Amino acid sequence: MSDKKLPMDEEGARPSDSRTSLEYTDEEARRAVRRLDYAILPVMTLYYLLSFLDRANIGNARVAGLQRDLGMTDHQYSIVVTILYVPYIIAELPSNLLLRKIGPRILMPTLLTIWGVIVTLQGLVTSYAGLAVARAILGAIEGPMFPGIVLYLSGFYTRKELSIRVAVFFSSASLSGAFSGLLAAAIVNMEGVGGKPGWAWIFFLEGIFSVLIGVTGFFVTPSTPYEVMTLNQRQKEIIMERLQRDRPSVNPADSFSFREVIRSITSPHVLLVFAIFYMLGTNLYGLALFLPSIVNQLGFGANESQLLSVGPFAAGFFVTFVSAFASDRFNKRAVSIASLYLLSVIGFAMYLGVEGKWSRYGSLFFAVPGVYAATPIVSAWMSNNSEPYYRRATSIAFGFIATNSGGITSTWLYPSKEAPRFRRATIINLVFSISIIILTAVNALVLSRANKKKKEKRDQLLAPYIDEKTGQTGDGGLQAWVDLGDKHPDFHYTT
Repeated sequence: MSDKKLPMDEEGARPSDSRTSLEYTDEEARRAVRRLDYAILPVMTLYYLLSFLDRANIGNARVAGLQRDLGMTDHQYSIVVTILYVPYIIAELPSNLLLRKIGPRILMPTLLTIWGVIVTLQGLVTSYAGLAVARAILGAIEGPMFPGIVLYLSGFYTRKELSIRVAVFFSSASLSGAFSGLLAAAIVNMEGVGGKPGWAWIFFLEGIFSVLIGVTGFFVTPSTPYEVMTLNQRQKEIIMERLQRDRPSVNPADSFSFREVIRSITSPHVLLVFAIFYMLGTNLYGLALFLPSIVNQLGFGANESQLLSVGPFAAGFFVTFVSAFASDRFNKRAVSIASLYLLSVIGFAMYLGVEGKWSRYGSLFFAVPGVYAATPIVSAWMSNNSEPYYRRATSIAFGFIATNSGGITSTWLYPSKEAPRFRRATIINLVFSISIIILTAVNALVLSRANKKKKEKRDQLLAPYIDEKTGQTGDGGLQAWVDLGDKHPDFHYTT
């Protein structure tokens, strides 16, 4: 194939010729992105798998006897689960705004190493108060990881490529649910070893592993495409060229400003996705934290419940990949999200309406994949439609604040006295699932209308940046992209 300049994506931002001049072939671009995938995605996937595993393993520990041994009531257990999310939420926005300054190479491995130590120490707690303190500290340290990874990946991939990459690392949440059940079923057999109960060994072994991966992370986490050791110089330039074509403000030409924070949280499309994230978080964390208990309350034994919890999470893992690929392939977020949430509507409706433990267990194969698979697409949707950097950082963090606020809600929805039907929780999950479908459709309409209005007012929006005497014409130059961000008329919102 002969060298040619890649054509501009018809739905991407239109760059200025002065900022994009590198010529390369389609095959060169594919090879560079593939090498980037091999360098970035395994590391981020492992980080998030451990994040979700170390946060949600309390559900497995509960089934293994944690609540009984510490003499906790259902109310106290809910407080222990809830308390993690308060510092978790508080830490998300500041950490995202600091990520560029500190650098991912330092911040991410440091967080992982510290929380690994905390998880390990959870195995030593002997009281409700001690566990509550440990969980609160864990929340403050873990909070930055999920929004940080989404923001991090948005600095390596174009907007159309982001959903499948988020799905790759987020699918580890489904994998961690399956893996956690299998691992817990094996670890509880260590009951009495060293004088410690089986649930303590769940924390010991999983925490120590996180510490080891955290220390390794300092050597394998590049902060920018230029630091990826597996890329040669030309491939690094190709990656940056593609990013600049997709997002002309990708270079760190902007500096932090509270104005960008305000612009983010007052954007209609950000507020709509915020509402979607809250309801999705309620669904997601309810299933993540309580699925082993839900299965157990259906009438299955403790060890059998750990193993049976694997199936729905494994199904979620598969559906997450397929749906994210389709979302990126067709560059349509709303259709994918609504389609997936139809699965969750079916699942929660079945759980509410059917009788028999196996029928209710079967409904989880609809609910879990629908909720889990929608999450990376909603995450990509939030990232896709906010620019420049600090506005995007705020929007992503804002979305995960909503998600984890939903996590707080979910911790109070599954008291043992309401088992096995959990009627109140199931009705709330069903209503939220239907509402997400409606809000997704509304947001798609809002974004489509915004695209149309920007196109109609292009000359008006760019007038302050056009100066024919200095030769500054076209899209208004880099300053227009930095100032206007996603309001730039050539920035096409992803629907």
